[in-house]
Amino acid sequence: MTDFLTKIIETKKEEVLAARKRVPEQRLRQEAENTGIKRPFEAVLEKPGPYGANIIAEIKRASPSKGMIKEDLDAEVFARHYEAGGAAAISVLTDTPYFKGSLEDLVAAKRSSSLPVLRKEFIISTYQIYEAAAAGADAVLLIVRILSPKQLKEYMQLCRELGLGALVEIHDPKEVETAVDCQAKIIGINNRDLSSFHTDLNVAARTVALLGPGQVPVAASGIHSREDIQSLKKAGIFNFLIGESIVRSENPGAFLKSLLA
Repeated sequence: MTDFLTKIIETKKEEVLAARKRVPEQRLRQEAENTGIKRPFEAVLEKPGPYGANIIAEIKRASPSKGMIKEDLDAEVFARHYEAGGAAAISVLTDTPYFKGSLEDLVAAKRSSSLPVLRKEFIISTYQIYEAAAAGADAVLLIVRILSPKQLKEYMQLCRELGLGALVEIHDPKEVETAVDCQAKIIGINNRDLSSFHTDLNVAARTVALLGPGQVPVAASGIHSREDIQSLKKAGIFNFLIGESIVRSENPGAFLKSLLA
């Protein structure tokens, strides 16, 4: 699993190249610019929800580190459960080779709920941002580790032009500096190292103090219980992106309510 991120990015380059041949970027851009008003993603994360926390509930079938999580996951059904359970937003993994997701999952989740929907993907091209907007995404994930500062600024500007929110993901102090310099607002602190897939819940607790004024943290990966949430709340975090533990639960809506308590 060492440096698995490199393998994923190589696959993404091939995917984007093939997609451009099927649908030219200019045509996709026109579709993206005509999708209407987006649901507010960043605004719902700026302050704690009714239970003192916000959960971005994730639609996730599989992962490279855990294998298949729920092969028969129905994105429409789960999106309804997530909304009923009190989620603030929905994250949809759209990578197919490694996470068994798709843009069709995103479309289904958006269609069956009123919550803002985040496209969680390894974005390395403006093409993927247009693709997200055209599919109805309200926000996209931008991973600092796989982008240059110039790309990050360019992609954030494009998101603003398209009315998309941006969840800017970091993992270590150097990446925090890049996110601060680029004036990113919603900062996803990934407890998982994407190169090794090692997860340490303390990463978010240690890193949140490095964020700049006005930056809003979102803790992601390795969060499985109400106790995990309470621990991270003590560090000043009230937004949580949670996938695997919800997907594996017998009743996703009820489990979400128990996490929010």
